[in-house]
Amino acid sequence: MKVLLAHTPQMRRDYYGERSLSGLRAVGDVKLHEGDVALDAASLVMAAEDVDIIVADRMTAGPGEIFPRLPKLRAFVRCAVDIRNIDVAAASTAGVLVTQASPGFVQSVAELALGFMIDLSRGVSRAAADYHAGRKPDIVMGRQLAGSTIGIIGYGSIGRDLARIAKALGMEVLVADPFVTPDDGAIRHLPLDDLLARADYVVCLAVANAQTENMIGQPALARMQRHAFFINLSRGNLVDEAALAAALRDNRIAGAAMDVGRALDQMPTPELAKLDNVIATPHIGGLTPQAIEHQSAETVRQVATIIAGDIPAGAVNGEHWTRRSRS
Repeated sequence: MKVLLAHTPQMRRDYYGERSLSGLRAVGDVKLHEGDVALDAASLVMAAEDVDIIVADRMTAGPGEIFPRLPKLRAFVRCAVDIRNIDVAAASTAGVLVTQASPGFVQSVAELALGFMIDLSRGVSRAAADYHAGRKPDIVMGRQLAGSTIGIIGYGSIGRDLARIAKALGMEVLVADPFVTPDDGAIRHLPLDDLLARADYVVCLAVANAQTENMIGQPALARMQRHAFFINLSRGNLVDEAALAAALRDNRIAGAAMDVGRALDQMPTPELAKLDNVIATPHIGGLTPQAIEHQSAETVRQVATIIAGDIPAGAVNGEHWTRRSRS
């Protein structure tokens, strides 16, 4: 059975790896995308016209128009958790299975949040940049994490892991999540407005959807303390970037760190990232060997299960999969 791995060569190196590629080749006839840019709808139809399964990175969208034009296609396998750019309804109408990977990046992202908090508190990257440029860094009083308060917005897998780390460091932990109540008596469950007003570090880990679009806007930022830091490790959609930029320029909050934003591939927006009191990284929260191999190896298992005619773990529309058999 033929499988298209839609990652560009760079995405294949960074987000798939040789071991998983070998595993994929062991279960199917693999066709590689060798272009330097992600396949758009027309290019994807051309590349996948003779394949049974597409394994796609997060940059390769699955718009509704492709599924009727690919009559051989049995499944669209996403090598990531985020499937917002896949038209699952259209795939279901065409009988195509859609799958997603489970989050193997929990510890990796939680550790980056910790790094952001330390950097914001102690000016690590700022001092390093000054030394690299031949300037004498300013000596600035820092903040220690022990005894400080962290506010975690969204108490999913990453939020729980970050809370565990923060507790071990002696931080007070606040959580705002309307759908989950922590079962740890040492963690305070608060409404979002109260969390924003109390936290020294506000870490955004909420799910991105229509309800959370721009949830961190001018009203939310106005509730934060002037010495507080905002950290976004979820999606740029949750933040009103104009409001955040204004708060940072006017020093209404002390600073921000972000691994995500509204730029291409969910990266931080350059205009926001260049502000002096911002630390930004190019969407690398889950870019560790352990995290990447977790998701890429999962796609290999999913493909093998699909080839066997069974519904794999991670399927999101199994009840609509009518293209189980080879057409």
